[in-house]
Amino acid sequence: MKRLPFLLAAAGLALLAGCSRSGVVDQTAATTAPNTAGAKSSVPARIAYGERVNLRDWLVPGKTTIFDFTSQGCPPCRAIAPRLHQLHAERSDVAVVEVDLNRPGVRGIDWHSPVAQQFGLESIPHFKIYGPDGKLRAEGDEAYGIVVGMIEGR
Repeated sequence: MKRLPFLLAAAGLALLAGCSRSGVVDQTAATTAPNTAGAKSSVPARIAYGERVNLRDWLVPGKTTIFDFTSQGCPPCRAIAPRLHQLHAERSDVAVVEVDLNRPGVRGIDWHSPVAQQFGLESIPHFKIYGPDGKLRAEGDEAYGIVVGMIEGR
């Protein structure tokens, strides 16, 4: 437990840095197949793979749904992912859905992917939070603050 504050601080610094169009890191895109909607699994669903997506199709009724726009080519995204997975697994009222910006085979962060263009993304990680009623509650910096608060148990 003594390492937890250090890990949270490291993840916080990584998130503050974020990944923007000017800070592309060369990495191979993820190849994990997306999970199916429905019963909550122990790991978040990973959707889009660079293609346009209707977020409403992935809302989990009765739960706060956090959409995490991410890429394997983004170090801050990779840093926060384990904490988001833990939040998803431990909180029965929260579902995390990872929206992968990268199309298969694209290296780095796929800023030109259809899903990145659809949501006008300029930096990641980027979050959208929908309430249990399916209404958008927060996105961007406001959503980031809420997600950090949930991770820290506030």
